[in-house]
This record gives sequence, C-alpha cells and structure tokens, in this order.
Amino acid sequence: MDQARTATAAAQRPDGRQGRRDERFREIRTRTEDLACGLSPEDQTVQSMPDCSPTKWHRAHTTWFFETFLLIPHRPGYRPFDPDYGYLFNSYYEAVGSRYPRPQRGMVTRPGVAEIAAYRAHVDEAMLRLLEDRDETLTPLLDLGLAHEEQHQELILMDLLHLFSLNPLNPAYRPFRPAAAAATADAGHWIRFDGGIHAVGHGEDGFAFDNEGPRHAVLLRPFRLQARPVTNAEWRAFIEDGGYRTPTLWLSDGWAAVQAQGWMAPGYWRERDGAWHQFTLMGELPVDEAAPVCHVSLYEADAFARWAGKRLPTEFEWEVAASGLEETGNTLGGGLLRPVSAPPRQDGRPGQMFGDVWEWTSSAYARYPGYRPAAGAVGEYNGKFMANQFVLRGGGCATPDGHVRATYRNFFYPHQRWMFAGVRLAEDV
Repeated sequence: MDQARTATAAAQRPDGRQGRRDERFREIRTRTEDLACGLSPEDQTVQSMPDCSPTKWHRAHTTWFFETFLLIPHRPGYRPFDPDYGYLFNSYYEAVGSRYPRPQRGMVTRPGVAEIAAYRAHVDEAMLRLLEDRDETLTPLLDLGLAHEEQHQELILMDLLHLFSLNPLNPAYRPFRPAAAAATADAGHWIRFDGGIHAVGHGEDGFAFDNEGPRHAVLLRPFRLQARPVTNAEWRAFIEDGGYRTPTLWLSDGWAAVQAQGWMAPGYWRERDGAWHQFTLMGELPVDEAAPVCHVSLYEADAFARWAGKRLPTEFEWEVAASGLEETGNTLGGGLLRPVSAPPRQDGRPGQMFGDVWEWTSSAYARYPGYRPAAGAVGEYNGKFMANQFVLRGGGCATPDGHVRATYRNFFYPHQRWMFAGVRLAEDV
C-alpha cells in the first residue's frame, strides 16, 4: 500500500482529526521549536559524529520538506525563502538535486539560528494559507511531512544526547523528573503465542509509512515472548559474566565492533568508584537497575540473547504480540526522557511494548510482498534503505506521543546504538 492510499484513508476517518489540519500542523511545528528552546546557537550548530545532525539543521530540513514537496509545486506564486537552502538542507533525495555532505553539516555556521527561525516562520505562514484551501489531494503529503517532522523531533534528542555526552561538564538538556515507583515484572514471566498463519502489516485505516504495507500473511511457529524488556540489572550481570570479553557470544561483525570501539557496556554507561552511571538528557545519573536497558546495538542485543540462552523476536512475532494493545506508554509527552520500570500487566499481555525503548528484532529491513514505493522523490523516503539494516519496533522515551503503531517499522544499522534502543527476548516453544 502506498503513502497516498494510507494517508487518504486517514482523511476519511470519522474522528475529524483531518478536519483540524491547521491545528495539527501548528502543534507539531511548535513542538520542534519547544525542543530547541533553551539551546544556545553553539548547541544547535555542532555535529558530534557523522550519524548525527545539528539541531539547527533538523529545524531547517523539516522546513525544507514542506517547502519542496508542498509549497513550490502546489502554491502558485510561492517564493522560496532562499534558493540556496535546497542544497544545504536536502538530506538524501537524489531526485530533488545535489546536497551538502552529511558529515560536514556542523561546518555550516551560516545561516544562523535566527535565520532558520525566520525560514520556519516564512514557510509556516505559507503552509497555513495553503491549508486554508482544504485541498484533500494534499493530505497524503501533509501527513507524510508531519510524520517526518515527528521523526526528526526524536532525532533532535538522540543527537543532543550524543553531543552533550562528549562535554566533560555533563550538561543537562532538561531537569530531572522522577518517575512513579513501579515494581518490575518477574524475569521468568513469559507469554506464549500460538503459531499458525497471521496477518501482519498496515491495513486501510489511518496513516502509515509505505514500508508498513501491504498487509500480508506470515506463518509463525509457536513462541514465547518476555513480558518486559531486558533491564539494566540483567545487563550488568551480562557484563560481570564477561559478556563483552567472550567472542563465542558474538556475531563476527559484532565482535569486530567490540574490539574496534572498545565496548564494555551499553552506550553512555560510565563506571565510577565501582558503580555504574549513565549519561542521560538530565545529565549523569546512577544506572536505574529496574529500568529497561538502552543504547545497545543489534550486535549487543544478539550477544545478550545468546548468553541468556534465548533469541531476539522476529518483527512479525513482535507485531502479533503487540496487536490489539493500546499504543501508548512512556513517550515524549510524559517528559521523563529516559526509560523507566513499569508494573506488570494484569491481563496476561506483554508490558511496555510501546515507549521506553525501541526493541531490536532479528528481522532484516526488507520490502513486504507486493511493496511499491510511492511515485516521485518521496518514494526515496524508505524503500532505498532496504539493505543491511535491521528492524526495531515499539517506540522509545523520546518518540512523540501517538507517532507509533503495532505495524511501525523503525530501522538502523546493526552497529548503531545512539538511538533509544533496547531488547526483549523470545524463545521457541
């Protein structure tokens, strides 16, 4: 199913959400600015590694998306804010034109944050006028642009966390907010799911990215899924048992990454005076042993599962287990900005499937049967990345509220771990 069909289905929903397109546009665009509030121009300009982008760039790129794909082709007489911005703020759309090298985005000191703010205001004003026309044929692109901006909101926080972690002063992005005390489910609590033929992928109701469809049937063997994600305490046991020093636990490329990167613990973990601490968006904190482990790569997740005598779930097992659950949890709107523990569910279903941490699966990121990318440049959004990456499911503590679904497919390379990624174990029956 392509993006146009799924987004058009969203426009036809009876809940009236699409009838408030201007309010949705304002809300999501304002949230991006709220995330940047309090950051200095220096904070917004520096690029800490090639995988990251400056906050200023995220603010400009999401604006460029609306300008390029909605305003220029669909609003007669629209004048681009600055013709050079297309080169600076295009990300990977080959069909749109050449672009500035990604690893050097931190070198672009000009335009500054004030100019980017003016750029956003210019495009927002034009977009709101465009939305006054109530042209429903634009709904697919509008929904895609808004979902795209929500993805970049999470990227802003991922990239800031990496940037601030390199500062010896341990700066905090936001003040610490305590979470409600919660008992963690027993590690031995596993939930069985029947095998057989299951339907997976997005159907006709509501917006979805094109990589979530078409809906199709898969054959699963009976399996069990851990009732909660792996915790920091369990990961500490893995460390203390020599998990990062035992090559037989690791895939070959994973062991090479351990040796090359010097991994001895999850990302942002630091050992001080015999105790583990973790750098967070609230600065450095003692590791919360009951919380889900976070900032681990696919290689680490796979090694941990092998050490535990289990395995990672496939993305289809995960989706079947999450089907019918309320798609809410510890996400961005809660303001905690870190994974936290949660009490076990009382209905026999797995807990914390949405929010806290994205959960690695063993599934390679590939096209579904019958998949067709959208026509034109927006067809480059997902399809061209379907090689050498793995699927994560569920959403994290920095994912905007309401952004994820049971069918949502996030994807990263197996060595990456700056995202809010964790682990849930599975086993065969």
